[in-house]
Amino acid sequence: MQRKVLIFGGGGQLGVELCREFEQRRWTVQRFDRQSLDVTDATRVERAVAGAEPQVIVNSAAYNQVDIAESEPLAAYQANALAVRNLAMACRQSGAQLVHYSTDYVFDGTKGSPYLETDLPHPLGAYAVSKLAGELYAQAYLANPLVIRVSGVYGPGGRFTPRGNFVELMLRLAGTGNPIRVVQDHVASPTYAPAIASRTADMVEKGMGGLYHMGGGEPISWYEYAKQIFQTAGLSPSLQPTDEREYRTAARRPKFSALSNKKLEAVGIAPMPPIAEALRDYFEKRNHVTAHR
Repeated sequence: MQRKVLIFGGGGQLGVELCREFEQRRWTVQRFDRQSLDVTDATRVERAVAGAEPQVIVNSAAYNQVDIAESEPLAAYQANALAVRNLAMACRQSGAQLVHYSTDYVFDGTKGSPYLETDLPHPLGAYAVSKLAGELYAQAYLANPLVIRVSGVYGPGGRFTPRGNFVELMLRLAGTGNPIRVVQDHVASPTYAPAIASRTADMVEKGMGGLYHMGGGEPISWYEYAKQIFQTAGLSPSLQPTDEREYRTAARRPKFSALSNKKLEAVGIAPMPPIAEALRDYFEKRNHVTAHR
């Protein structure tokens, strides 16, 4: 039987990896990016799903401008919450499985150790609220959606997306020759997009549903993460640690939002790669993507 997946947000750094992964597994893939379909348009979403008749819908579309969301919370809520409701309702009507990505930012960062799926969310700002609402809409309209929380996603495709990712930001800053200051008092678990895609496909093919965390290989501060990026890239810019008191942002961010993958690994999904390994793979793939765009 033909297996078909619809991927929303297919032009993003995670979306391109999802398309590639499912195609390699011989699924029929139909992708929508921001230009081809606005997920906040319920009528167009319903028509697209009804016309395609997929077994699976993967939503990697998101509004992720954390600071700007504080001045335009409605835009964040429409894209991250109401759009998920649109997709969930379309899945309910068609019988398709919904896979939706959420974020470590649903937590407030006060736990001090990696978060489990059973820990209570406590979002700190408009972006985080909108992402938590998206989870709730998926769970409200569907019996068993697959909701995957990730953290600081980075993939080679970020080289060509408008907002890039943390790796590309560090490389751009290194190119200026100016000192680079990165917070050392905020810890996350940056997650590699190709690894997310392969494990998502594994979960889909196993017929899994529920809420799962899929963080990077280990908790790391953004400062230490930057150090590893430059070490892997063979660069030695002037990198200096700073903290949140010096680096003020419009949105509050969780200070320790690393995710625990224990539940994921307990059901037989491969462990996420360590950051050093993922970064090596990133630069190998990045060079290839740059040369063969």
